[in-house]
Formats: sequence, structure tokens, C-alpha cells
Amino acid sequence: MIQLTDISKSYGKNVVLKSIDLTVNKGEVVVILGPSGSGKTTLLRCVNYLEKPNGGEIAIGDYRVQCKRATKKEIHELRQRSAMVFQQYNLFKHKTAIENVMEGLVVVKKMPKAEARLKSIALLEKVGLADKLDAYPSQLSGGQQQRVGIARALALEPEVILFDEPTSALDPELVGEVLAVIRKIAKEGITMIVVTHEMGFARDVANHVVFMDEGVIVEQGPPSELFHNPREERTKQFLKRITPELNYSI
Repeated sequence: MIQLTDISKSYGKNVVLKSIDLTVNKGEVVVILGPSGSGKTTLLRCVNYLEKPNGGEIAIGDYRVQCKRATKKEIHELRQRSAMVFQQYNLFKHKTAIENVMEGLVVVKKMPKAEARLKSIALLEKVGLADKLDAYPSQLSGGQQQRVGIARALALEPEVILFDEPTSALDPELVGEVLAVIRKIAKEGITMIVVTHEMGFARDVANHVVFMDEGVIVEQGPPSELFHNPREERTKQFLKRITPELNYSI
């Protein structure tokens, strides 16, 4: 389980997150929606300390960190329990697909190279890239690079995988292949927090949907409720603009 309690984040006088509380149960897929600048990506990055929260508490599994006084050792331990899939892939350009997946296993997990290679092959097969093991990022499409990023995250066997708008940098025709892989691993019961603008994915795959605006959680609930019967006016306004096929009374 992931528990965020009273998480706050400011950049000078600019308050980005305002006392956020969020619970993600084991095996859940939680999707965070919201307009640009709402704080959703910052919240995601706070979970594994890519952004340092100004206050609050983060718990992943049985490990808890008090954000204001977290030590380097505590932050390192927290990061061991999560993996991030980035918008811009963040692959090592000078390493092949299989070397990118192996990197964390060898460097972080201290796994023998032969064992790491076998595991990486299996994961690249899982994301549909069995024929691209020795390809460099420059030889891969955006969708293929993102699938390598997903395989790399899976390799670490984290307690939660964090997806930061994983399809936002892709050409429209490549979005489907990445979402299909995420759908596939969601069925395996892997805990995921996904920041995305893909409404169809949120409706079909999420167990829980969170709508954020101006640094707060405006509304949250099962996708069947949030998409079809939102309570808050701000949620209705956002969904009416993003999903005009649905009718919202404002």
C-alpha cells in the first residue's frame, strides 16, 4: 500500500501541492487526471523523491518517511521500492535495449550479468520487443523506447510503478501499443500510479481515479462514478471539455 499524508510542495511563493492525502491499495491502478499545472506530475515525482516535498509523510509498504527530515539513506530506501516511467523515456543512448534493462539489475540489484541478461530478455519479450534486444534507442520508435522503459521499471520488481504521462511524447499512432502493454501488466496486479490525459485508458483500466486542480485533490473515486456522476463543478467542467461525448449538467 502507498500512503501519502499531508504532502505539500512549494517553489518559493508558488504553492504547487496543498496538503495532499492519497491512499493506493496493493494491486490498484490509480490514475491522476487534471489540467496542466494542477500539480499531478509534481505529486507523482514526490512519491520517490525526484521532487522533495516540503512536508508530510510518504509510506510505501511498511516503510515510512517523514519528508521534512528524511535522510539520504531513507530516501534511497524509498526509491528502492518504486520505479518511474518517464515522458521522455530517459534511456541511455549509448546502450542497447537489453543493456538499458540490465543496468538496474546489475548496478542496483547486484545481479550477475548472465542472470540479468536472461531476465531482461524475458521482460523485453513481455513488452513485445524480442526482436529489438540489440537495438539502440536511436533505432527505435518512440513507442518502442517507452516499452523498453516499462521493461526497465518491471525489472526492478518495485512495490509501485509510477507512470508520468507515458504517452504524451508519442505520435498518435504509437499511443495504442504503449497503452496495450500497460493494460497487460495492470492485469497482473502490479500497483501503479499513472498521470495521463488518456481518458479511455482511465475509464477502462483504473480502479480509482483522482482529479486534481490548483494543487489539491478536487474529487476521487471509481471511474464509473467520477466519469459518469461527478459531484464537483470543477470536475464537471474539466470532463465536459475533455470528454464531450459524455453529458454533464453544470
